[in-house]
Amino acid sequence: MAGSTSKRYPAELRERAVRMVAEIRADHESGWAARGKVAELLGIGTPETVRTWCRQAEVDAGKRPGVTTEESAELKRENAEFKRANAILKSASVFFGGRARPATALIVRYIDEHVGVRDGDGLRWGVESICAQLTELGCKIAPATYYEHRSRKPTAREQRDGELKPKIAAVHAANYGVYGARKVWLTLNRARPVDTPPIARCTVERLMSELGLAGAVRGKVKRTTISDPRAPKPHDLVERNFAPLAPDRLWEADFTYCSTWSGWCYTAFVIDAYARRILGWSVATTMTSQLVLDGVEQAIWTRHREGKDLAGLTAHHDHGSQYLSVAYSERLDDAGIKPSTGAVGSSYGNALAESVIGLYKTELVKPRRPWKGFEDLEVATAEWVD
Repeated sequence: MAGSTSKRYPAELRERAVRMVAEIRADHESGWAARGKVAELLGIGTPETVRTWCRQAEVDAGKRPGVTTEESAELKRENAEFKRANAILKSASVFFGGRARPATALIVRYIDEHVGVRDGDGLRWGVESICAQLTELGCKIAPATYYEHRSRKPTAREQRDGELKPKIAAVHAANYGVYGARKVWLTLNRARPVDTPPIARCTVERLMSELGLAGAVRGKVKRTTISDPRAPKPHDLVERNFAPLAPDRLWEADFTYCSTWSGWCYTAFVIDAYARRILGWSVATTMTSQLVLDGVEQAIWTRHREGKDLAGLTAHHDHGSQYLSVAYSERLDDAGIKPSTGAVGSSYGNALAESVIGLYKTELVKPRRPWKGFEDLEVATAEWVD
């Protein structure tokens, strides 16, 4: 039968078998015969099982090199604790969403929701173990603080919040879910009794945020170029001259946004100004430096695969923080590419990339919308670029 023998047989039976083998060994021609006899007498599956027990007993007694039973149990315990700690860290990172120092009430709520959880057949998540891992994550809290917070009485503000939240949710739902904080605030104050204090607008805004409620927003252009005024910026090496004399003398880079059912997606392009060819592109769900880094990485790989020399190449882009990031700047420097930025507030400063993005929106994004999500937009973009 497959499986660990330590789970099939009780410890007392194993000890008895080892002891009996030592007692009857002199009465048999070999150790194997003695182990076979003990296995037969005690109803143990095979003599090999008894031999394993005997060897382990010799290791535990120091007569044979190897890992003792106590050491093996200690290793298993440490491994289980490591797995539990890793699972807690992963869960907490998702729950807190990257917050530097969450409020104590939020930390207590996380512990309440996860205490007693068991990851598979691993160790149970206790208050002490969760607090220890949260402290390593930067969300410092002691078990005593958690228990004190749970046992204390709610403050006057918390009691009032508990009364207002159902009213806010009811007003929002009764108006088709389109009311924002201002209209909900006005509705609540019109409906409140005369002898009750007025409700502050900031209170409604805060509680709607906690409830995940928001009003309808009219369509507007999404801002993608968010410049960091403190970041050093490369000089404009192009000066609106988008007609280089040869390939790989000037690359234009920019990215745009696309609305999908699952949220905003962003598409970045890298274009060779001479051939008007898209050398690299990437699609992502966030506006991070990784989005533009993936695009330029593909462009560099495309040219290297074709055996092209990138010496003397200039990469022109706008003042977005993604293009001014350390990771993007270092990648250009490693490839020997000179960075360049256009003028602030000028649509002509990155005109070629804007033109390609306009074609992308006109030929692909708008005619085939609505988009389900990131996956089908990425596939369609690959087909359009190809």
